[in-house]
Amino acid sequence: MIKLFRFLKPYASYVAAILVLLFFQALADLYLPTLMSDIVDKGIMQGDTKYILNIGGFMLIVAAGSGVCVILASFLAARVSTSFGRDIRSKVFSRVESFSLNEFDKLGTASLVTRTTNDITQVQQTTFMILRMMVSAPIMCIGGIIMAVSKDAKLSLIFAVVIPILAAIILVVAKKGVPLFKTNQKRLDKLNLVLRENLTGIRVIRAFNRIDDEKRRFTKANKDLTETAIKVNKIMAVLMPIMMIIMNFTSVSIIWFGGIRIDNGDMQVGSMMAFLQYAMQIMFSFIMVSMIFVMIPKAEASAVRINEVLDTIPEIKDPENPKNSSNQRGSVEFKDVTFSYPGAEQPAISNISFSAKPGEVTAIIGGTGSGKSTLISLIPRFYDIDSGSILVDGVDIRHISQEVLREKIGFVPQKAVLFTGNITDNIRYGKENATLEEVAHASEIAQATEFISDMKDGFDSEIAQGGTNVSGGQKQRLSIARALVRRPEIYIFDDSFSALDFKTDAKLRAALKGETKESTVIIVAQRVSTVMDADRIIVLDEGRIEGIGNHKELLNTCEVYREIVSSQLSEEELA
Repeated sequence: MIKLFRFLKPYASYVAAILVLLFFQALADLYLPTLMSDIVDKGIMQGDTKYILNIGGFMLIVAAGSGVCVILASFLAARVSTSFGRDIRSKVFSRVESFSLNEFDKLGTASLVTRTTNDITQVQQTTFMILRMMVSAPIMCIGGIIMAVSKDAKLSLIFAVVIPILAAIILVVAKKGVPLFKTNQKRLDKLNLVLRENLTGIRVIRAFNRIDDEKRRFTKANKDLTETAIKVNKIMAVLMPIMMIIMNFTSVSIIWFGGIRIDNGDMQVGSMMAFLQYAMQIMFSFIMVSMIFVMIPKAEASAVRINEVLDTIPEIKDPENPKNSSNQRGSVEFKDVTFSYPGAEQPAISNISFSAKPGEVTAIIGGTGSGKSTLISLIPRFYDIDSGSILVDGVDIRHISQEVLREKIGFVPQKAVLFTGNITDNIRYGKENATLEEVAHASEIAQATEFISDMKDGFDSEIAQGGTNVSGGQKQRLSIARALVRRPEIYIFDDSFSALDFKTDAKLRAALKGETKESTVIIVAQRVSTVMDADRIIVLDEGRIEGIGNHKELLNTCEVYREIVSSQLSEEELA
């Protein structure tokens, strides 16, 4: 957790102010019992009303000053801790945004959500407690012991017994609680994972009538979290009653032995009352320390998880000296590219070499698992290749900044993703400053204008979270429009026509020809009808290129392509 405190540096002046305020508040609280002792011994016992009023008025001023210091310190501590949490959330989010897909796979989406929310909240709350108590608790404890000894050294021997007991209890509880806090956060990750899968996969769950199974799965995850939380709370719940029992026994002991000393004439009544107040201050300072010890293990477990995100160095980095593109606008070239997913036994693609040029349509086809989507995911540098090189505009993509590289690309993913907002906002996601005319034109090319105009508010119609209020085909067309409005150098369509009927598919591809005639177009498809007219068709099988050519050439030279074609087209269509 100490490592995270580097983010408190911008608030050093506020932290210093909190320390000063808490210091004066502690001094004021330590001075009040002495004033009360003087009132009892010199005022009440001697019947001096004027002395009582004078010292009493001064006590009110000191108490008011202490109250003002507490209020200001609490306000500043709340402000600093909240800003601290905001800054960490921002840092974590920024770091996650820079992750490659490989880092996402390692940490897991559900875990990243927990780390960005619950874990940071734990650290934020603990920071507030530390800022409020890190000065006042030690001063109250040490100062209380000094003042108590000054009142009666022999009676202070009570603390020699009480303080070690309190310290031992706090250490034992903290030692037992730390492992459980770490387990608790992992169980929370698991619960979030199950819940997220249930929410995103509700249609599949209902379609296969697996609601009861998912309920049992959620109940198990929930039960595991509950059991761990109960264990933690049981351990921590023991702390406060024990502290109160010790505090009350200490009070009884002080009154008992103090009464004996008063009876023997070794101590005055006011001194005993002040001694009792100092004892309470010492006890309460230990209670404050115990509260911090309860929260610190929680925060430490969370801080380790947060630091794991912040310390994860993205595999994909921008070059220190990015190169400028050559005059080859939109060209893509693979040179003997091989790529393996982490932990995989075999490469996903091996020795891939081809080139795609502006004004041409390059199609990629192959069986399931042949590496089609993997291949095109390498162009925007979602992953880094193992060997070979990928050139965009004649420059290796590892020598171009990611921002510049992706500005050249209009990417339509296999799974259409829409965001909350209206249709215009979703299309403008591809080009933030796109005009309404550009949005409308992109929609028309993507064959989306018809269904948009049928919606109640047209382009201002709201899209629900995840695009649940539009069909699969409509989502695909909006995703295509989002790429078209960008007017990029390179268009990548990852099986983006699969949810379209044949008529819409044909109309869309015909419209695309005129729109993309100056750009490079790369299409991944399962349908032969989608790729038949492409200038170049790349046939993949088990991560390797089995053939490159146009439709007619591949029918004569590539057995894999012939099998795909014969499985989809009739003899008449083949002829």
